[in-house]
Amino acid sequence: MRIFGLTGNIGSGKSTVAAMLREEGIPVLDADRISREVMAPGGRVYDAVVRAFGTQIVRDDGSIDRKRLGEIVFSDSASRERLESITHPAILTAMKEAIAGIEREGHRAAAVEATLIHESGRKGLFESVISVTCDRETAISRIAARDGMSRCDAEARLRAQMNPDRKAGASDYVIDNSSSPEETRRQVRRIARILLGNE
Repeated sequence: MRIFGLTGNIGSGKSTVAAMLREEGIPVLDADRISREVMAPGGRVYDAVVRAFGTQIVRDDGSIDRKRLGEIVFSDSASRERLESITHPAILTAMKEAIAGIEREGHRAAAVEATLIHESGRKGLFESVISVTCDRETAISRIAARDGMSRCDAEARLRAQMNPDRKAGASDYVIDNSSSPEETRRQVRRIARILLGNE
């Protein structure tokens, strides 16, 4: 089975593109969902994350407050690296298990949706990588509206991530999600045909 990466910075619209790929018959694994699962109470890295960042990140129900944890790691690169060193190996293991399940179902191709493919040196895990991009103002508006953030906080989140032009340049395919849903879908359909070997 062919495995592709799907990446893009916060606010770029990766999830929108992922949904469109699924509609084209390509299963997409969400690395963020897998991350939530491994950090959930009883998950593979829950105890290690709480030990590393303290009980200040634990909600009353015992779950990790991902927004609070995000505030800590997005404002400090050393903290972000510490979190990634704990979570990435567990996420990778869980992802491989999920991919094996998709392959058993008989799919020809699958994609893994993850923000940090290039930053974490994981491009080599994939046959090729698709980067979703959009203009900066659109990204800021999406982040602020979706997460209830101020413009200042949304800009800080963007600054903490890899330059989107560099990310696109390091990828094999680029989908510009700045325009209409119809235009994005047209680009997704073209790439889906390539991924499935139909073009």
